[in-house]
Amino acid sequence: MNQITGMMKDLTVAGKARNGRFSSWDHSGRNQDYWEIPAGESITLCEVEGPGCITHIWMTSSCRRVKKPSILDPVQQAQAAPVMEIHPALGVIWDDYDPFYYRKALIKMTWDGQEGPGVLAPLGDFFCIGNCYPGNFTSLPINVSLKPEEAGKYGAPCSVSCFFPMPFQKKAKIEIVNENDVPFILYFYIDYEMYKEPLSEDTLYFHSSWRRENPCGGWGPHLQVNSPEVNGVPNLKGENNYVVLETKGKGHFVGCNLSVRHFQGSWWGEGNDMIFIDGEEYPSINGTGTEDYFNHAWGMQRNHYPFFGTIVHEGDNTEGLHVAYRFHITDPIRFEKSIRVTIEHGHANHLCDDWSSTAYWYQTLEDSDPVTIQPVEERIPVTAVLPERKDPEVLVTPEMKQAMECYEKRWEEYKPQREAQFRLKEEKTRKDSKENVEYAEKLRKEYR
Repeated sequence: MNQITGMMKDLTVAGKARNGRFSSWDHSGRNQDYWEIPAGESITLCEVEGPGCITHIWMTSSCRRVKKPSILDPVQQAQAAPVMEIHPALGVIWDDYDPFYYRKALIKMTWDGQEGPGVLAPLGDFFCIGNCYPGNFTSLPINVSLKPEEAGKYGAPCSVSCFFPMPFQKKAKIEIVNENDVPFILYFYIDYEMYKEPLSEDTLYFHSSWRRENPCGGWGPHLQVNSPEVNGVPNLKGENNYVVLETKGKGHFVGCNLSVRHFQGSWWGEGNDMIFIDGEEYPSINGTGTEDYFNHAWGMQRNHYPFFGTIVHEGDNTEGLHVAYRFHITDPIRFEKSIRVTIEHGHANHLCDDWSSTAYWYQTLEDSDPVTIQPVEERIPVTAVLPERKDPEVLVTPEMKQAMECYEKRWEEYKPQREAQFRLKEEKTRKDSKENVEYAEKLRKEYR
């Protein structure tokens, strides 16, 4: 028996496993190493027979709406690497970010052929991109890497990683569901291990769900935070608390991210975390403030660590958005029958802010209910709306009129050609998805 201890002790023992990978690599051997995820469609990224375990997920994506014709040839542009989609040069193309596609696309994971998913969350929020507003951060299980010039933009492209182990006995399936009206590009890796022997009977399955309350049902948003009137109201049973997770079964809660858009302009985090285990009437786990649950104090700080931290700080975002995370990797919260993880939105729930969260947990599969999610129109972030701007009326010369007519004519020719390239890439995506699954089947049969 190996006597070595520590977080990385598995690296000192030879494992009995075969590695595999699903990715968006170009099956033709060319350099179109991304998939075009069609609008209104679900695409399978990974489908593999068990027993096995997904060990790592990496992705990067971008979604842009074509506004007007580019000065580049639409066919040649489509054959090049999509650098223009990520960072278009000035005056070369006229595309705009879709700022909210991170909420319009879903990541969906199904284990062992269950009817419903064990993981269902907006693509961005699953990777801790709150309200479609990416921020650089490093934690142990999830990371986001964002280029400096993309910071401060809704829908900005970035890379995301997830290291939560995701075991499966019979089959794992991961899909991207694009509920947008435009496609988006996706690069991805999904790394996994295959085993010859079945998983032990006490194996727990990875789950994740997303929730939002907009607004939270506060009783006194016009009352100042920390005022004696508010602080004198008791809340012992957590009635009307914001619910991060509620599930039945046996397992353990391993963390969450929380996105808050605060409207009062004071302090949103005075509420306590209250966690109810196995159906108890009063919570056996009580906190002392929202920032305390996230291991901060006296408000939230600008830092990020392996198990807790801030991703977007309210002081750096002019719209009052704050995104924080807490992972219970070394201190999972265990339950035998059920768990209800809640946080007060302001003391005794007096505030009416916009809260959304992603929960992560492991539990027995036979006791788990399929994860559900709110419709796309209820997931769109609340953002500031700029006043409409009217263009001035100016005298148009014949040359100006001719230029505008030529431009519109070029748009009529350019748009269908660009759209045709999208359709070709979407068909390639469907083909590559099928071939990925077929290759995984071949690899599985060879490793018995």
